[in-house]
Amino acid sequence: MAVTDKGRVAGKTAVITGGAAGIGRASSLMFAREGARVVIIDINEQAALETVEMVREAGGTAHFFKADVSKSAQVDAAFDAIRSEVCGYDILFNHAGTIIVKPLHETTEDDYDRLMDVNVRSAFLVCRRALPEMVANGGGSVVITASIASELGYALESLYCMTKGAVLQLSRAIAVEYREQGIRCNAVCPGFVKTAHGLREIAELDAAGQTWEDGDLAATQGRICEPEEVASAALYLASDDASFINGMALYVDNGWYTRG
Repeated sequence: MAVTDKGRVAGKTAVITGGAAGIGRASSLMFAREGARVVIIDINEQAALETVEMVREAGGTAHFFKADVSKSAQVDAAFDAIRSEVCGYDILFNHAGTIIVKPLHETTEDDYDRLMDVNVRSAFLVCRRALPEMVANGGGSVVITASIASELGYALESLYCMTKGAVLQLSRAIAVEYREQGIRCNAVCPGFVKTAHGLREIAELDAAGQTWEDGDLAATQGRICEPEEVASAALYLASDDASFINGMALYVDNGWYTRG
């Protein structure tokens, strides 16, 4: 990874929640390569420190602040530290999230609370804290990781579909509410991605009787998506190349959503 000071986000600071591993790590590395100073907020300290070291070894700048982004006090503490140690930021990539694969009738209230906390509450808390600071700094770009499941329904993923629909609508509402204050907000919507999260999802769906590994994946999105392909979409939406794109859902699924 060669860092450039003439990249697509050169001179900008990007805060990435869930930036330690998977799509988050790919995004941290790619944003840094394209010239951004990267700030990772994640609960996974070991993976985050490894990602920070990878960025720095390539000549980039990265910082890490540990937080459970579903907890308001920890979100505030992380952003207080960012303001003190890093100063302002231009980009927020709200990526933290998880999944539960289970029939709806077997889903517990604890399952519901966990997915709502990690996928929805975290996005609300982070955006609520970051948006006023971004406005005060002159505006910027927000990207939220939604999913193809934001608008299509899938068996065994009722809770996941519900939470991803919620964050997609959050991104659209932010785009409308904050446009005149210099904020753009868009969502990136992947299908299956070759990360620990995505591979676990496929394995659990197959264990429940579906056949994603045996052919359904090829029929729907052609092949599994690489995390760098999602990171590239997020980078585009965050950059000035997308300066007139606001309130959109960018599907990274090789035509799956279009096929239905």
